[in-house]
Amino acid sequence: MSNRQLFLSHLAQTTDFPLLIEIEKAEGVYMYSPEGKAYIDLISGIGVSNVGHSHPNVVKAAKDQIDRYMHLMVYGEYVQTPQVKLAEALVRTLPAPLESVYLVNSGSEAIEGAMKLAKRYTGKPHIVSCKDAYHGSSQGALSAGGNEFFKQNYRPLIPGHLHIPFNSLPDLELIDHQTAAVLVETVQGEAGVRIASTEYFAALRTKCTEVGALLILDEIQAGFGRTGKFWAFEHYNIVPDILVSAKGMGGGMPIGAFISSKEMMDVLKDNPILGHITTFGGHPVSAAASLATIQTILSEHLLGEVDAKADYFKSLLVHPRIVDIRNKGLMMAVELDSFERLKPVIDRAIELGVITDWFLFCDNSMRIAPPLIITFEEIKKACSIILQALDSV
Repeated sequence: MSNRQLFLSHLAQTTDFPLLIEIEKAEGVYMYSPEGKAYIDLISGIGVSNVGHSHPNVVKAAKDQIDRYMHLMVYGEYVQTPQVKLAEALVRTLPAPLESVYLVNSGSEAIEGAMKLAKRYTGKPHIVSCKDAYHGSSQGALSAGGNEFFKQNYRPLIPGHLHIPFNSLPDLELIDHQTAAVLVETVQGEAGVRIASTEYFAALRTKCTEVGALLILDEIQAGFGRTGKFWAFEHYNIVPDILVSAKGMGGGMPIGAFISSKEMMDVLKDNPILGHITTFGGHPVSAAASLATIQTILSEHLLGEVDAKADYFKSLLVHPRIVDIRNKGLMMAVELDSFERLKPVIDRAIELGVITDWFLFCDNSMRIAPPLIITFEEIKKACSIILQALDSV
């Protein structure tokens, strides 16, 4: 049987229409089929490959760590160099009091840990999040998510969740003294790259402080340089109480984290002891890869060209069918008038060698979130193909 047949026969499916693109090798912004066909990856594996596929620094770090050791013990018991060096490097990118890092395996797990921490620290029952937010697909993360279509067949979910509109100042009044935390994407991803005002984030920070609620910022998609700052909240002159990261954090390896003050994080040590547990969280190989990713973003000055590259995309993607382009750095949404218009364009672009897709809650917009290492020449080539796809359908 071919790999495609085995894929359909033995791997659990998530849709009736998987892309079924077989990839044998990936490097930089390119992925290659067994036949040698090259695809420009404009979505970075959905926000993961911020430093590109198989970056030499990340590959070397992972290989070197494999030669030393892999899993030794559940998280939090042994002193493991990759974990402590990664935590130190993360804290160096952050303002006080974000100084304590809990390493997990994924974004959903980081969200779960952040919500548990908020409830344990505040002793309050309610979580406020936003409509059309996406925080993951585990039951707690799904409960916080703001789109009913993806939740309706999995109820009952976790009670105590309230959803308010994103970037709406009046609705902040619904945050009250029973709110343990407000969980917000700094830039809404699956809603189609929705951006809030500086005024909104300032008011949100103030409201949380007033009522004793913790502010949790979800930067699973927006962090690690995606928006042109290392962390997207740097655009808004605020500091969250808990920060959540994953996706681009691992340079292609699975890892996530929730980060807070030591004072807050210490509540997980007692009543009960082991208040949050993970077996593979902060896996040494993933931690080594993540540290190499941070070092690469900073040493190769990848943040410095993000805005110029985004502007170049926008200057080239001019077409009668394009209604709007929204972006925060290289987190971009190219809007057409309908999914029926967009889907054939995406399919044709893939045929021509450019990988893109749409958003879960915004299916009339094309996702563009390439590796930060993409060159201007590669942007020009990708945009030419997208325009060709727009013309051809």
